[in-house]
Amino acid sequence: MLTHAWGILAHPKREWQQIKEERETLTHLYEHHVLLLAAIPVVCSYIGTTQVGWSLGGGTTIQLGYLDALGAGIVFYLVILAAVYAVGKVIRYMAKRFTKPPSQSQCIVFAGYVATPMFVSGIVAIYPLIWLCMLAGVIGLCYTAYLLYLGIPSFLGIDSEEGFIVSSATLGIGVLVLEALLGITVLLWGYGERIILSLIGS
Repeated sequence: MLTHAWGILAHPKREWQQIKEERETLTHLYEHHVLLLAAIPVVCSYIGTTQVGWSLGGGTTIQLGYLDALGAGIVFYLVILAAVYAVGKVIRYMAKRFTKPPSQSQCIVFAGYVATPMFVSGIVAIYPLIWLCMLAGVIGLCYTAYLLYLGIPSFLGIDSEEGFIVSSATLGIGVLVLEALLGITVLLWGYGERIILSLIGS
């Protein structure tokens, strides 16, 4: 379980080669990596929103009930799993025109491991300060970009020049996916609705 999680963060170049040699399947990827790591931001957000509450500054805190947070968490979890698959499909689409394009399975496996820093950064949601979550998200995104540029040539077998094109396009689309996820997170956890209600009430 999670055999590559630490390696992909600590020594990614070596870990990419090891993952490539294992020829991992999608089933194995989801069972042993994505399903577990994707639960980090969901569980931490659940705890944070029910026990601590979102801090808006100025002493305003928004806290959700257990059932509301549970429903939001389930949907959020499914959206994250789908996003990994979608980013893998994007990588596959971008790489198809090159000399030796990787398979769709390889691209989705790659996307699952590339998302590791983003999953881990979700731990800060256990104490949901807006600025802290934003900072963790930016750090996670930067390291994800590094893994992307490093991993595409070595893991997917695309040369550096072609890999740079695929990496840049994937990163751009990945940022859009991340922004969409953040927006969905706000809506799902009832944050936006409660802000409006608090403003009306004041």
